[in-house]
Amino acid sequence: MGGFSCLSPRNTSQFQVCAQWRRAPSVTMLKALPARFLSSPGPGGWRQRTRRRFPQPVSAALMTDPAYFEVGRLLGSYGFMNITSYSSSQSGGLPNVAGIQDLSLGYSQEEIDRLRVQNVGEGEVKIRLYEGRVVQGPLKGTETVFKVYPGAIAGASEANLMALNELRTHAFLQKDARDICENIQFLLGAFETATGEQWLAFRDDGRYSAADYAKITSEMLLKERPNYWNPYDRAYKMEFRRYFVLKLLNGAMCGLAHMHNHDRLHQSIGPSSVVLNTVAEKNGYYLLPQLRDLAFSVDVGYSSLGVGTLSDSLWRRASAAGASTPFEKRAFGVADDIYGAGLLVAYMSFIPFCKAGIMDGISLQRLLENTFRLDIYAAREYCLEDDQLLEAVLFLDLGDRAGWELLQAMLNPDYRKRPTAEAVLNHRFITGAVL
Repeated sequence: MGGFSCLSPRNTSQFQVCAQWRRAPSVTMLKALPARFLSSPGPGGWRQRTRRRFPQPVSAALMTDPAYFEVGRLLGSYGFMNITSYSSSQSGGLPNVAGIQDLSLGYSQEEIDRLRVQNVGEGEVKIRLYEGRVVQGPLKGTETVFKVYPGAIAGASEANLMALNELRTHAFLQKDARDICENIQFLLGAFETATGEQWLAFRDDGRYSAADYAKITSEMLLKERPNYWNPYDRAYKMEFRRYFVLKLLNGAMCGLAHMHNHDRLHQSIGPSSVVLNTVAEKNGYYLLPQLRDLAFSVDVGYSSLGVGTLSDSLWRRASAAGASTPFEKRAFGVADDIYGAGLLVAYMSFIPFCKAGIMDGISLQRLLENTFRLDIYAAREYCLEDDQLLEAVLFLDLGDRAGWELLQAMLNPDYRKRPTAEAVLNHRFITGAVL
């Protein structure tokens, strides 16, 4: 339909692409709650947000001695799944989404069972998470979260590749203390144990994920009293929810834009790969979303294209989509990330606004990809007929259907017509101008 071409990033009337790279894309984050909720709003209804200060150590000073850390209790474990069932049916291919399976990371057992009818490859890498803290040096007392990859003794060669790739990606992104993005999880150090386990120590800026928030919110909607109806109170709460979700998406896109501007793809972006410091909507002003799980990150610098075992499937799909030159392959990789981010936008636009059990991530993806073949406006007309999806429709309808417009662009079947991360970041839906 006509919406595909008109939403090309080349159309600056709809996507204002920055003329030059900004060191910290997070300056475009939503600054405050809507003006009517503030006693003394700043110009334009937004209040300036104080920038978060970061500790000085960078990659050159990563702590590699385990004596610097104290390990606490086990937080949980999870494994990675690669979902590829839709890749053969779309022009340009769909991303090899690396989802995360865990009791607290987004997919219920019912969803996992339903997912098994698809073409799913579940890896053998099982990762453990521990809490802890730094006990020596200038960062003494800093709380940490340890991400533990199984050792070579356990036959986990794939785990070694993933751990090394994640370590290198964070070290690269943190090499300049003046150019650290607050929307990407901060690595404090790493070390290897006698059994070959790889331990990555991240600063503990939050333990919730976007999937956790969506699940908690949808379950709260389910528990509301059937006869409860206070239009003023309900509208008030919904404004907070909309603000929270938009700020979450804005932060995630800030992190992704920073990665892309430094020639790195995420390749596993989703609701489980966005960590939050709070899930309380009333604390949305202080929300700090951060991208994590960079184990599948790909270097798309022109000197590195096609290199790396973990990126083989990406380059195969790029070739299948007709991308042959280094420029085309890089463009495909960036568009691949944008598609994954588009699915994240869809997930966060529906799940927190629907009662638990009405919609889940896999059903939503099937609805958009299989039923409506990525015709997002046709999907809107379908959802509009279901009262249980009304709040999600109204959310995406903000700003003259700005959310649907953005989804149609990010999920464009032609990878060449998808916007850049910077263009998405400056779209009126993500900036919060629609509120």
